[in-house]
Parts: sequence; structure tokens; C-alpha cells
Amino acid sequence: MVAFPLLEAAPKRKRSRSVETGLAFGRVAPLITLKPRRVVLIKPSSLGDVVHALPVLGALKRLWPEAAFDWVVARGLRGLVDGHPDLDGVIPFDRPRFKLNRAGWTELRQLACELRSRRFDVTIDLQGLLRSGLMAWATGAPVRIGLQDAREGSRWSHTHTVAIPPDVTHAVDRLMLVPRLLARLQGSPPPGPPRFHPPIGPEQAAWADHLLANCPRPILAYNPGARWQTKRWPPERFAETARLLHQEFGGTILLIGANDDRPLVDRLLAHLATPPNDSHRLLASVVNVVGQTTLNQLAALLARCDLVVSNDTGPLHLAVACGAPVVGVFTCTDPERTGPYGPRAITVLTRVSCAKSLLKTCPTTHCFHELTAQRVAAAARRMLTTPVLPQAASLGGDPTASIP
Repeated sequence: MVAFPLLEAAPKRKRSRSVETGLAFGRVAPLITLKPRRVVLIKPSSLGDVVHALPVLGALKRLWPEAAFDWVVARGLRGLVDGHPDLDGVIPFDRPRFKLNRAGWTELRQLACELRSRRFDVTIDLQGLLRSGLMAWATGAPVRIGLQDAREGSRWSHTHTVAIPPDVTHAVDRLMLVPRLLARLQGSPPPGPPRFHPPIGPEQAAWADHLLANCPRPILAYNPGARWQTKRWPPERFAETARLLHQEFGGTILLIGANDDRPLVDRLLAHLATPPNDSHRLLASVVNVVGQTTLNQLAALLARCDLVVSNDTGPLHLAVACGAPVVGVFTCTDPERTGPYGPRAITVLTRVSCAKSLLKTCPTTHCFHELTAQRVAAAARRMLTTPVLPQAASLGGDPTASIP
């Protein structure tokens, strides 16, 4: 049986000079000569967060080509990393079972025993929360690396903490600080621009090709769902956007999302069916796959889209990883931190005073009314006519082009 440390009783730590070393805590010397045989990345969830972490795996594999890499991921997201060419093993866990009760602790102990049995040399905690901190500690790896923004006491399970400079804001850039620091300390070339490996196999590609074989171009995908109430720009607004763009460009309206998004999509379809007199033609152009795809099938569809319009949620970031042009609709979240990452992305941000508040619920949602379909359609039109934006081409500190 594996016992867990009392994280709240951890001793105070003396911080090193992060400006010089790149570390907020930990000795530099062990990292300089580090040549691990087995490495585990801990980034269990959510969909968008796992997508953001994918470039870290490739960068570390190029730094340590002889090492074997495993990934701890929620079972429902396993499809994102299964089959990745740089990955040797996947350790799935059932997220709903991990609760602070007797059954939850039993599940966590079982996972801890499995992690300890694999004898990892290096653990990299990219989640930085209590649960991932416990997982990191349970591996027993002599080197356990986390980031400076780790929360819920998870930093006490790390032997090394990577400092985050104030000018590094986007989630992808923050996560990439880990391989960049290790490469610098070991005298290796720095990682290049982050590269995402979309989880698309031949079977999923053939399935998507068959589904879209008779669909006229352009294929424009719409994702009205999101977990937070404050992220869910109204489906009626999505319908208005789809109507405006279909009037100009024609093509196919592809509706995507999880099974829980069906009520939102029903509202979108009901609004499309409302006059003016082009409603029949609009509905005839709809392909609705909401709740009918696996993650890998969804990725294959997104890779074949001419544009994806989405709230700030997992499918938006999956679309970017698959190379699709995207328009992200942002209300309560900050595109500088979690916006779509890459030169084929643009965000439309609300102008209300509480924008970027990160509130999960809101009694007023003024931003929903302020952010109009005309503004989103204008951004989509720009992407359809100029798919690579010069101001978004830098993958460094300004990964997205934003329309306020």
C-alpha cells in the first residue's frame, strides 16, 4: 500500500534565483546531466489542456530520443494520445471515481501502485493540481518537475519548479518552458515552434472522407457547446453567423459537439428554420454529427474543414492541432492565455467591462448580447479569404490575432 504525504505539512522551501537558472525551486546540477530511461507526463484533462500539452512530448522526445515516454490521461481522453509516435505507453484513469471519499482514495492508491511499479526516472506534472501532485509523488521518480503556477499544494510533490516569466502568458508557451529549460541546461538546441500531432489514423481519415464526400465546399463547422455557462455564446448567435456566411459562401454547415450539447444544437437548428425564406436551403446544407463521433473521428472531420467557429472549449483547440483555420468566440476567458494557438486562428472578444473575468457562471451574461453575429461573421470572412494572418504568424508571445 502506498501512503500519501501530508501536503499541507510540507516544510518551507528556499527559492533559487529563477532569473539565472530558470528554476523557481530545485538544484540545477541534477538536470544538467539528466539522461532518463523512463519518463511520465501527467496531464490528465481536459480536452483543450491535453491538446495544449502535446508539443511538450515531441520536444522532450527530441531531447531524450532513447527514453521511453508514458502519459497519464483521463480514460475518456485516451484517444488524444493513443498512437502518438513519440509515446510508448498510456496510463488511463477514471476521473469520475477520483473523489475525496473512501472509494476515491482506493482508486488513487491503485493508480499510485501502478505508477510506482513502472520505475520512472523523471515525472513531469503539467497539470499542477492536488490530484496530479499526488500522482507525481506516487511515481517515486527521483526528479519530479512542475511549473511555478502549480496550485492546491501540488508544488510540494515536485523536486524542481520551473519559473514562469511574466511575459509568458499563453498555456502552450508556459508548458513549453519545461523542455526549453531542460534543453538549455543540457546544451542542446532549443525546441522549435510547438508541433501538435493530431490523433488521426487511417480508419478515421477514411470515415471522414466518406461522410463528407458529397458535401459542397466550403465546409464550415460550428461548435456551440462549452462546459462553463459563461463560455456558451448563444446558439441563436451561431445560427445567425451560419446564415450570414452561407448566404455569401454557400457550402456545408457542419454541426459538432458532445452528446450533452444536443439541446444547444436543437436551438441552433430551430433558429435556422425560422424565416426569412432561405431556411429550407439552410437546413438542407446541414450535416449534424453532434454526439456521434469519437475524439479521433472528430479530429479527422476538423482536419477537413475550411473553417471552424467555436467557443473557447476543447474542439476549438483540437481543430488548431489538426491544422484547420478557426475563429474562437471569447466572452469570459482570455485569448492571450487560452486562445487558439497558431497562424490560422483569430479570436473575437467581447468588449464588456467584465471580459476575461474567468467566471464560470453569470446572472447577466451581458457579453452574449454585446458580441454580435456580425462581428463573428466578419472574422470568419477574413479567415476564409486570408487564411494565414501575418500578425498571428509568430508562435511566441502573441499566438493569436484578436478582434476586440
